[in-house]
Amino acid sequence: MPHTEHHSTATASITAEGYKKTLTRRHVQMIAMGGAIGVGLFMGAGGRLASTGPSLIFSYAIAGLIAYFLMRALGELIMYRQSSGSFVSYAGELFGAKGAFLAGWMYVLNWIMTGIAELIAIGLYFQFFFAAVPIEVSAICALALLVAVNLFSAKAFGEFEFWASALKVTAIVLFLIVGVVMVVMNTQIGDGHAAVSNLWASEGGMFPRGFFVCILVLNSVVFAYNAIELVGITAGEMEDPAREVPRAIRAVVLRIVVFYVGSVTLLAMLMPWDQYKAGESPFVTVFDQLGAAWIGDVMNFVVITAALSSCNSGLYSIGRVFRAMANNGHAPQWLARMNSRYVPWAGIVTVGVVYLVGILANIWLGGSHAFDLALNTASIGVIFTWGTIFACQLMLRHRKGRVSSLPMPGAPWTSWAGIISLLVITVLISFDSMSDPATGEVYHLGLYTIACIPVIALALWIGWLRVRRNQPANEFYS
Repeated sequence: MPHTEHHSTATASITAEGYKKTLTRRHVQMIAMGGAIGVGLFMGAGGRLASTGPSLIFSYAIAGLIAYFLMRALGELIMYRQSSGSFVSYAGELFGAKGAFLAGWMYVLNWIMTGIAELIAIGLYFQFFFAAVPIEVSAICALALLVAVNLFSAKAFGEFEFWASALKVTAIVLFLIVGVVMVVMNTQIGDGHAAVSNLWASEGGMFPRGFFVCILVLNSVVFAYNAIELVGITAGEMEDPAREVPRAIRAVVLRIVVFYVGSVTLLAMLMPWDQYKAGESPFVTVFDQLGAAWIGDVMNFVVITAALSSCNSGLYSIGRVFRAMANNGHAPQWLARMNSRYVPWAGIVTVGVVYLVGILANIWLGGSHAFDLALNTASIGVIFTWGTIFACQLMLRHRKGRVSSLPMPGAPWTSWAGIISLLVITVLISFDSMSDPATGEVYHLGLYTIACIPVIALALWIGWLRVRRNQPANEFYS
């Protein structure tokens, strides 16, 4: 090797995949925590409370249990082998080229739909402060900022996520403290009072829309947990994954219980469920009714931060996944290009361009139905990604036995339970519908989403036919 001795020291932190290990313990902890507090909670919980009632608590608890087992399955895989290709890499090793191809492109579908929807949401919420600014202008500015952060370095991504997650966590913790005090003091909020009895005060008790409704919304609730699997992708750029991954994985159950189930329970106690509404953060609704509109302004800022954080995660993760796919022959080879800062710039820029097209398409496609269809389609990607992780854990045990220092509890039954639950949720999507408040017209959102599945499957099949003949004889999945 032509490198001198001092060069080897400088490059000691460069991985075999070409990434630099720059994500520290504080980055990893906040990235893991931020993945458990997303736009689905800050923005989506209000509309779901209005359509489901207090039984939404059970929806979040059920989805949270699936998410916990998912993280334990992912933890076993990460401790077996750290890779920035994450579950795409594991799918390739354990299920072959076709497994890696499907896992990679479904994950890309998930984040493309998610990212476009959240950038548009940033534009919508930005109008709360600057009503004259067009949605597309603020969305494009946000996209430019996030692309710049991701192109600079993995550490820049980590810093952005650290502070965004710190803001989200602080906001939720303060809300939980203030909310508990208001319930204990029976504080008047609007025309009612904060009380535990709000959980069952309405006709029908905790299930005013029936028990089945809280099961029907599981697909949208699962989307709220989207990005918790990001720890798997960041593992390839952690300074000490053997130490940090188990800590992040084991802590996820506490975050789920406290931040999600706890927040939704408290929201249902603070106000009657039918006073919440879609399109407005439930936290903003509470403080507006309380007469503290300035706190609502702060929460709107937090919502924008949550959307920025989520989209930032999408750019980071797809950039790495695109590079892994390109190296495996499942995506154009130029997507594997890195810059001098060890960043897969080609993948990140490509995703940024797709996001830009999505933002501009919103001008003439527009409408809340298109927005909701994008989120539902993203849910299909989330479900497939989670199913892939469970399947990889099962295959890892089947082929290699217990090879990880962080074993999945209750395996293989817990992984099978996770897969079956995801299949049930996929079927339930077909029952999802929305009604237009102005006209009363019912929009069968779930049927449109399910109708997308054959189209997605056809596109994947055609894509596989194009790339399979180019598979190398000895495949290595990074």
